[in-house]
Amino acid sequence: MTIAEERIVPTDLGNEMSRSYLEYAMSVIVGRALPDARDGLKPVHRRILYAMHELGLYHDRPFRKCARVVGEVLGKYHPHGDTAVYDALVRMAQPFSMRSPLIEGHGNFGSVDNDPPAAMRYTESRLQRFSSLSLLQDIDSDTVDFADNFDGSQQEPIVLPARIPQLLVNGSSGIAVGMATNIPPHNLGELVDGLVALIESPDLTDQDLMEYIPGPDFPTGGQILGTSSIRDAYTSGRGSVTMRGVANIETLERRGAPDREAIIVTELPYQTNKAALIEKIADLVNDKKLEGISDIRDESDRDGMRIVIELKRDAYPRVVLNNLYKQTPIQNNFGANMLALVDGEPQLLTLSRFLNVFLDFRIETITRRTRYELRKAQERDHLLQGLLIALEHLDGVIRLIRQSPDSASAKTQLIQDYNLSDYQADAILQMQLRRLTALEADKIQQEHEALQETIADLEDILARRERILDIIKAELLELKEIFATPRRTEILRDEGDLDDTDLIANEQALILVTEQGYIKRMPVNTFEAQNRATRGKSGTKMKEDDGIAHFLTCCDHDHILFFSDRGVVYSVKAYQIPTGSRTSRGVPIVQLLPIPRDEKITSVVPISEFSDDEYLIMLTQGGNVKKTALSAFANIRANGLIAISLSEGDELRWVRLARAEDSIIIGSRSGMAIHFKADHEQLRPLGRATRGVKSMNLRDDDTLISMDVLPSSVVETLGDTDESEVDEAAEIDDNGNDSDEATSNGEGPWVLIVTTGGYGKRVPVSQFRLQRRAGKGTIATKFKSHLKEDSVVGLIVVNEDDELMMVTMRGIIIRQAASAITPQSRSATGIRVQRLDKDDAIAAVAIVPPAAEDTELDEGLSEE
Repeated sequence: MTIAEERIVPTDLGNEMSRSYLEYAMSVIVGRALPDARDGLKPVHRRILYAMHELGLYHDRPFRKCARVVGEVLGKYHPHGDTAVYDALVRMAQPFSMRSPLIEGHGNFGSVDNDPPAAMRYTESRLQRFSSLSLLQDIDSDTVDFADNFDGSQQEPIVLPARIPQLLVNGSSGIAVGMATNIPPHNLGELVDGLVALIESPDLTDQDLMEYIPGPDFPTGGQILGTSSIRDAYTSGRGSVTMRGVANIETLERRGAPDREAIIVTELPYQTNKAALIEKIADLVNDKKLEGISDIRDESDRDGMRIVIELKRDAYPRVVLNNLYKQTPIQNNFGANMLALVDGEPQLLTLSRFLNVFLDFRIETITRRTRYELRKAQERDHLLQGLLIALEHLDGVIRLIRQSPDSASAKTQLIQDYNLSDYQADAILQMQLRRLTALEADKIQQEHEALQETIADLEDILARRERILDIIKAELLELKEIFATPRRTEILRDEGDLDDTDLIANEQALILVTEQGYIKRMPVNTFEAQNRATRGKSGTKMKEDDGIAHFLTCCDHDHILFFSDRGVVYSVKAYQIPTGSRTSRGVPIVQLLPIPRDEKITSVVPISEFSDDEYLIMLTQGGNVKKTALSAFANIRANGLIAISLSEGDELRWVRLARAEDSIIIGSRSGMAIHFKADHEQLRPLGRATRGVKSMNLRDDDTLISMDVLPSSVVETLGDTDESEVDEAAEIDDNGNDSDEATSNGEGPWVLIVTTGGYGKRVPVSQFRLQRRAGKGTIATKFKSHLKEDSVVGLIVVNEDDELMMVTMRGIIIRQAASAITPQSRSATGIRVQRLDKDDAIAAVAIVPPAAEDTELDEGLSEE
C-alpha cells in the first residue's frame, strides 16, 4: 500500500456536509451576526470599542483618524475587510441609528437621507463618555474573561463589563444562518427604572415591567400605534410594532396668493430614508395613486426635519395624510425578533428574561471586581504589614542589612529572623530612607488601618448578595442621572390599522336605485340648489320602461342597508357603491349584492353607527309594523340576514331608523296619515324573525305609501286623541287654507307631503295629533281637482334648514330648500314644487344629510 493510499479516509459525504455546514452556521451565529445578551455587542463592535480603549481615545482626549482605529482593529482583533469595520464604527456614531451613540464622530458620518459617510482617512473619532462609563469602566479589574486573538499574539475580551443593558438601549439587528435578530432601541431612564424595580421585586412579570418600560424609544422619535404589538414582543419575543412619523396639518400663508393647507412632517419612523420617502411620494403623485398633493419639498436644516407637502385647494388634508400613512413609509412596521446569545447559544428572549440575564451577568461582574479589589487590598496590606514589622525592629533590620554580604543574603536572613514573606522582604530592602521618618511611619500605619476596613467591607460584599444588588442599583441610578434623556417616541394607546374609511372623504352622497335594479352613487354637490317649481336636472339615464325605485342621501362612510320584499337585509358601505355621472345608468345591483332574480329591493336605509338605543321600524305593504333593535343588524352576512317574517302575499316596503321615545307617522296614497308613539307600549321590541303588529286601518281602495319618524322632542309637545277621532274635513278658505293658522309653527319640524303631480306643502306637526296604533288616521292632504290620478308619493319630516332632493320617474332631479315650500294646513292642496314633463311624475323625495364639518371629518377619519 502506497503512502498516498494510507492518507485517504473514507467518509459519508452527507454526514461531512451536515457537520461542516453546522460548524459554519454556528461560527456565523456566534462570531459575527448575533449580539451577546450580556453587553449587547457583536464581536466587531466589541473589538472596535476595546481597540479605542487601548489607544486611549477617551472622551476627554483629542480625536484620531478613523483609519487609525480601523487599522488597529484589523491588525490585532478582526481579520476581515476594512469596509465592514468602518461601517460598524460609523453606525455607532450616528445619532439617528443609535439611541445612545457609543462613538463621537468628527466629520461626515452620513445622514438620514442615506448619504454615505466620508472615507475613513477624512473622518475622526473617539469614545463617547457614555461608552467609557457604561461599557469599559471596569475592564482592567478582572471583571471579564479574555481570549487569544486570531493569531495568538494579543488578548481580547470575550465580553465587555457593561453596567447597563446595552442590547436594549441601542437595539441590534443581524442576519445569521437560519435565524435573524431585530431588537428595537429603548429609553435608558426607563430601562434603569425597570431594572431597579426587578431588583426590588424579582417576581415581576413582563406585563408588570411594561409599567416601567412601556415600549421602544427610537432615536428618530415618531409614534408607535397601540400597545398590543409591544406586549407581544415583550412576552413572546416576537411582534410587529407599527411606527408612524409625526405629521401636522398647517395653513401656509403665501404673499400675493391664497393660503394653502399643507402637511408638515417633522419626524420619521426609525430607519426610514428621507430622500427615498420624498421620491416615493412624488412617484405616487405622478402615477395618480395619491391624490390631492400639489407640491412637496424638503425644508430640513440643522434645527430639525421639515418635509412640506402642499395640498390642492379641494383636497381633504386628513384623507391625504391617511393615504400617505397607507402607501408610503411615513407609517412602517418594525418586526421585533428578540434573539440574542445566552451562554453562547441563540435564545428568543422576553423582556424579563433580557433583564434577568443582564442582572445575572452584572452580579458576576461585581463579584469578580470585588474579588479583584479584595486581592489587591490584601496584597497591599500584606506589604504594609512587612513594613510595619521592619519599622518596629528598625535598628535590628538596619544592622542585619549592613552585616549581610549581599542583598540575597539579607533577604534570606530577614525572612528567617522576622518571619517575613519574599514579597515583604523585597519591599523592606527597596524601602527608601525617607520612609524611616516618624511621619512616614504614621502614614503607613494609617494606610494599614484603612485597608483593614476596606478588606472587611469587600469581604462583606462578597458574603451578602443584597450588598451586590445595592451596588448595581446605585451604579444604574448614577448612569441614569448623567445620561438619561426624555422619551422621543410617543406611544399612542388603542391605535389600530387604517380602515378603508380613513382613506376616503366622508362626503355627502346621493344614491339612486332604479326599478330594473341599476344603482349608482353621485356627490350631492353635483346638483346645486334651485328655485321652487323649476324643472331640475337629469339625474340618470334609464331605459324607457325603467323608473326610479329608491332615492336617498347619505355620507360616504355610512353603512347602507338594503331590505328586500321578502324580508332579507343586505349591507354595503356607501363608498363601495360605484360613482356615476348624472347621465350614466349605473351598475346592476346584483354586482354588489347576492340578490336572487325574483327578489327586489324595497327599502334602503343609511346607518352611521350601530348604537344600542336605536331601532329599525319596519312596515309591510299589508300594514304590519315592527320594531327591532338596530344592534341586531351590526353583523350582516355576505348572503344577507332575515329581518322580518312575512305573511303569505305580504312584502316588506319601508324601513326607518328611530328611538323608543320617537313617534311614527304613516301616510296612505289617498292622503290619510296616522301618528302614534314608538314606545314599548305601542311597539314592543321584537326579534328579527317576527311579523309585527297592525299599523293602520285602511279603506278598501287605499294603500300605504310612506313612513317617517318624528323626534321625541316634538312628541312631548303633542297630546293624545281617541282612536276613533277622524278629522274628515275642515273649512277651506278661498286660498285653499283651512281656518287653522297653518303657519303658526314658524320653526318646525313640519310634515312634508309631496304628490306625484308635482305639488307639495309643509304641514305643522302639531296638526297631526297622536293616536293609538291601528286607527284610521286623519286627513293629511287634499288633491288638485284637475289632477285626476294624483296621489301621495312622499310623507317625510323636515326642518326649516333642510334641503330636499326630488326625483321623477324619468330621472329628473331637483334640489331645493325645504323653506321654499309654503306651510299649509292638512286640508290644503299644496303648491307646485317641481315642473314636470308630460307623462312624468315624482317618484321619490329625500332630505340632504348635513355636511360634515372639517373637525368632525378629521375625528371620524382617525377614529379607528
